[in-house]
Amino acid sequence: MLRRSQRAYVLCVAVAVLISVAFVTRVNATRQGAAEGRIRAVLDMQTVAWNRGDIDTFMTGYWKSDQTEFVGASGITRGWQAVLDRYRRNYPDGKAMGRLTFSNLEVHVTCRDSAFVIGEFQLDREKDRPAGIFTLNLRKFAEGWRIVADHTTGFPVPSPAGAD
Repeated sequence: MLRRSQRAYVLCVAVAVLISVAFVTRVNATRQGAAEGRIRAVLDMQTVAWNRGDIDTFMTGYWKSDQTEFVGASGITRGWQAVLDRYRRNYPDGKAMGRLTFSNLEVHVTCRDSAFVIGEFQLDREKDRPAGIFTLNLRKFAEGWRIVADHTTGFPVPSPAGAD
């Protein structure tokens, strides 16, 4: 049986541990919230740049490295420059680019310097509205959060009525 002074000591230690756990949990939640906000800011910057026809600024959201990857229906593109060249080839002007929107974004911060985002995209263009889903892997660098891998899949384009 513990003496009264021992019980008081154990109680004090237990309270201190609970306070510490609550503090650490709150600090981690605050950090994750801040990271999520910064990641969303990168995606917001990208949509603004895209919608004004500025692929170069759009690409600042990607890690400028030979290790950057884009995965899509046409295969894997490796390297920041190759990804930029791909965007320029597939979207040569504002008409081809259309107006980009992201929706249903889920930001998952996995640790201090790593996260992934799942979401949907849509392009509104004069003659069509391509849409699809994506997963972005991001890392935090000195210059901020950057996309290191982008896996984008477009939804099939519906056939015109009566084309079957």
